[in-house]
Amino acid sequence: MDAGLLLQLLVNGLVIGAIYALVASGLSLVFGVLGIVNFAHGEFYMAAAMLAYFVSADLSLPYGAMILAVVLSAFCIGFVLYEALLRHLAGKDFERSVLATMGLAMVLQNGAIFLFTTTPRSVASPYAYVAYSFGEVSVPVLRLAALAMTAAALGLVWFVLQRTQLGRAMRGVSQNPEAAAMVGIDARAIARLAVAIGIALAGLAGAALAPVYAVHPAMGVAFVFKAFAIVIIGGLGNFGGSILAALMVGVVESVAGTLHSMVVADGISFAFMILVLLLKPEGLFGRGVRL
Repeated sequence: MDAGLLLQLLVNGLVIGAIYALVASGLSLVFGVLGIVNFAHGEFYMAAAMLAYFVSADLSLPYGAMILAVVLSAFCIGFVLYEALLRHLAGKDFERSVLATMGLAMVLQNGAIFLFTTTPRSVASPYAYVAYSFGEVSVPVLRLAALAMTAAALGLVWFVLQRTQLGRAMRGVSQNPEAAAMVGIDARAIARLAVAIGIALAGLAGAALAPVYAVHPAMGVAFVFKAFAIVIIGGLGNFGGSILAALMVGVVESVAGTLHSMVVADGISFAFMILVLLLKPEGLFGRGVRL
């Protein structure tokens, strides 16, 4: 394989892997604090992309303002989601949380189909056909912007988790909610914030990719299962592991999709997940504690 092509594939893989990381890390964060696998997570990614389309088309907001509006909306929706559903599922049977979140996913997806039909839409952008070239590597501006926003968002969340009092409180609630409550930590407020951040990360992914890919009600289905595979590979509840696993999956898909097909690329990703489950059920990077 030509070195220039290989470098191009690696860059493309890192870009899509970074978007996977946004969705997967939000899923991992919610599981880490609440112990709930949110199967509706992909539908919030879809809803964010749909909102980005309507904000851009109807309000004519510029790219940066559109991203900010969608992320803030997703953050607020995370608060509502926790209070309306997830707080009632925390500590309950795993099967109950799976059924409830899958039911929510169906409601969101079919509601979007009913309201907006299945017609794919595209977000117009003046940068749609602009690309930067670095030697033999060419990167579209919108993908480069998505990569930069992803790095900034994940870096900020990582800093909060590891270097702030709030992050220590989240880790405390993750490890032992009862003990955290005994030392004065409001576990409910921490869990609510964790869900809001997780949904905001999915919202950022949807808004960032809305000008790149077609926007339609079924776009979240593939993403949630891919994100689920990624958090298993990285280690359920391991925030950093999910990010690294997402980048690995993105690069593998980029190379395999070019050499063979995207069907083969998807198959390799899930085959890798099965292999990890068989050989190292706690994930490549382990879990230890949920965060």
